[in-house]
Amino acid sequence: YIYLMADHKCLTIPSTRSKRKILRRKTSYQQKMMKFSSLLVLFFIFPIALAQLRVGFYSRSCPQAETIVRNLVRQRFGVDPTVTAALLRMHFHDCFVRGCDASLLIDSTNSEKTAGPNGSVREFDLIDRIKAQLEAACPSTVSCADIITLATRDSVALAGGPSYSIPTGRRDGLVSNNVDVALPGPTISVAGAVSLFTNKGMNVFDAVALLGAHTVGQGNCGLFNDRITNFQGTGRPDPSMDPALVSSLRNTCRNSASAALDQSTPLRFDNQFFKQLRKRRGVMQVDQRLATDRQTRGVVARYANNNAFFKRQFVRAMIKMGAVDVLTGRAGEIRRNCRRFN
Repeated sequence: YIYLMADHKCLTIPSTRSKRKILRRKTSYQQKMMKFSSLLVLFFIFPIALAQLRVGFYSRSCPQAETIVRNLVRQRFGVDPTVTAALLRMHFHDCFVRGCDASLLIDSTNSEKTAGPNGSVREFDLIDRIKAQLEAACPSTVSCADIITLATRDSVALAGGPSYSIPTGRRDGLVSNNVDVALPGPTISVAGAVSLFTNKGMNVFDAVALLGAHTVGQGNCGLFNDRITNFQGTGRPDPSMDPALVSSLRNTCRNSASAALDQSTPLRFDNQFFKQLRKRRGVMQVDQRLATDRQTRGVVARYANNNAFFKRQFVRAMIKMGAVDVLTGRAGEIRRNCRRFN
């Protein structure tokens, strides 16, 4: 140690070697505190999910559960690869109304399924087939909510998207009312779309990544017809749309009721959707606005330039969405038939 006199006080200054030891201890302490703080933040944001949802939830109660789901989804994908888009839509529409509780699957005159925005949701029969096999193998064990989550995950991988582990342990809801369905339309503002996600605990990167699922999406021609014919009453197409795309969509919609939202690789889960947006080739109005809005254009550019980064962010967003307002523990039920309450 070096001793100095200053202001009539004796100060002890550590040597260089001692400084290094102190710095190492301080850095280690700071790293531990950062990890601890992160855990606290996650705990307070998703306390129930962290306590009850976990990867491999059925490893003992129904060890073949995820294999059964994966095999049936693979079979369906081999017949119709648009199943990926269908399951993504089902998962989103379920989670954003009363949480991820399979309330969308209920058959009744006033259930969520009867609401206008859910008229385009399909592949309920696939969920039924998966549930039937799971009930035969492990009665009253695997929830319909987890079936939707796992089937969606597997369909994304089959389309060339990321393979990832996702926590399970959700239980099925006991309420399904069409009046609760308030999902946005294709003309929603970017601010409105982003707030929809932030209200569920997600951020801008999550919102844009989840909208990137449109890379395998199909849109009904009626949802964007004004953009290619009479935009906002002008008698002309939307000037923000590439004229070549306008012509192509007109031809498509003369012969079909729908069109691919990604005109480059419509059945492939990749970042081409974002590249198309930057070329003014977004089909839905809200999609195209993502590329020009101050809040989201930078995120679009990053995803367009880095496919791996987009896929990583998509996985994070899907895990977050899958934990929205979930029922766990003894809440809700495990339905024996996904279309009916027990």
